[in-house]
Amino acid sequence: MAYGTHRVVSNVGFKLGRGKSLALIGESGSGKSTIARAVLRLLPATGHATGRLEFDDQEVLGLPERRFRPFRGRRIGFVPQDPGNSLNPVRTIGAQALEAAALLDPSDKAARKAIILETFAQVGLDNPQRVYDSYPHQLSGGMLQRVLIGLAVLPRPSLLVADEPTSALDVTIQKRILDLLSKLQAELQISLLLITHDLAIAAERADSIVVLKDGAIQEAGSTAAVFSAPSSSYARKLHGDVPALNPDRYRPLREPGFRLLVPSREKPPKIEVSGVTKSFTVDGKVLTAVNDVSFEVQAGTTHALVGESGSGKTTAIRLLLGLEQPDTGMIAVGGEQVNGRSPEQLRSVWRHLQLVYQNPFTSLDPTWTVEKLVREPLDRFKIGTPQERVTAVRKALADVGLAEHLLSRKPAALSGGQRQRVAIARSLVLKPEVIVLDEPTSALDVTVQADLVEVLLSLQVKLGLTYIFVSHDLALVRQLAHTVSVMQRGCIVEHGTVGEIFETPRQPYTRSLLESIPLGTPRFARTQPLQQRQNFNEEKIA
Repeated sequence: MAYGTHRVVSNVGFKLGRGKSLALIGESGSGKSTIARAVLRLLPATGHATGRLEFDDQEVLGLPERRFRPFRGRRIGFVPQDPGNSLNPVRTIGAQALEAAALLDPSDKAARKAIILETFAQVGLDNPQRVYDSYPHQLSGGMLQRVLIGLAVLPRPSLLVADEPTSALDVTIQKRILDLLSKLQAELQISLLLITHDLAIAAERADSIVVLKDGAIQEAGSTAAVFSAPSSSYARKLHGDVPALNPDRYRPLREPGFRLLVPSREKPPKIEVSGVTKSFTVDGKVLTAVNDVSFEVQAGTTHALVGESGSGKTTAIRLLLGLEQPDTGMIAVGGEQVNGRSPEQLRSVWRHLQLVYQNPFTSLDPTWTVEKLVREPLDRFKIGTPQERVTAVRKALADVGLAEHLLSRKPAALSGGQRQRVAIARSLVLKPEVIVLDEPTSALDVTVQADLVEVLLSLQVKLGLTYIFVSHDLALVRQLAHTVSVMQRGCIVEHGTVGEIFETPRQPYTRSLLESIPLGTPRFARTQPLQQRQNFNEEKIA
């Protein structure tokens, strides 16, 4: 398979039986999505594929588009990665679902609607009629992904292609979506082609695995064989990069932070949040987003805020950054009160308090060069001479492992990992004391994520940085954080060191989050406690 003259996939072959599941895994650029598009005959005009593609004993790669069109949608379904970009924001879910239902036999609109509502119920949407009448922005990410799955299985296809269907979802919602796909696969005897960068998810959900790198197969076989005894160095690296399978990977880099956890009168906490509450009025109703939240963070440590979407994490960090004002309570950073101050008064705080956004694809101005992006904070705060700013920009890039030849590039010419490193360099250039990391790796594959985590922890040790880490990825939190606050419906339901939270959780909600972490265990073992499932994997891999 190639785009123009550039070949991206070479000599790839595999078989997928009826009712079986196969996972294509690999990092970004490995060719996973290109293969999926080739199966669906959705390659762009510049793309072309050669070889044979058989579906139900019929060669379909060479079919004219007119003859292949009845396969797509009816017999081969597709679940895309991002529901936010896959649904029309100005049309209701029902209007878009009726287009998918046009592939069915009933021509009567009422009959089609009945089938749609039945399918929405089948994929676990509690109020199908409300979903049908809603616009995409009125539904959560998990609900939208269920809608896409429902639309894909509506015509009862023989094959379902799922391209990273859970990459941006909370860990509990991710488990529900994956459980749903497994359930539909079993009930409807659908073959599942699952595309993922996470070896643990692949091991739990697929009968067989194909490992790709740079468009070539590195390893292929049964899930048990590839997961328990990977033969290729690349598959072993993927295994090592999965946070859930290697919780203590960065222990040496975190040790200095653990030694700083003991409170001291001589060293007050770097961050103090006390009794903070924030409410919003929506459609005449008062909604409490953060309710009596309190926590402290010692200098040089990482504190994680975890919880499902809607738990109040984002509102809490907006309050910390001074972007919102609390109704009650007090917030202090470095002994300086944040709340109750104007933006002009907050400039001195922001000088030492920086934010790294979730999505590197949208947080950087696409028209600016890397040099301008990283230098802008220095320009705004008027720090240093022009030559000193040039030196500071180069040092910040070096700190995050980026070469100087990237200075003249724009974001579009960078990989996702490089973009996020630029965002971190931009936050470092002012030499802040605190950095808020808002889901900084959720858009990255596990290999790039592992590299970025090592950069962050190395910088923390080198510069004494304090991090607030917001994430729904509890396995990553265990690798990275020193202390954790678990949020649910605006409240902190549990707080402690990372060891206390993960090894002896007290609250049922925390335990439910931990039980949702994919560890590569067989499906029958999913009901076992977290520690038992980890022991299972350690024995299996050993």
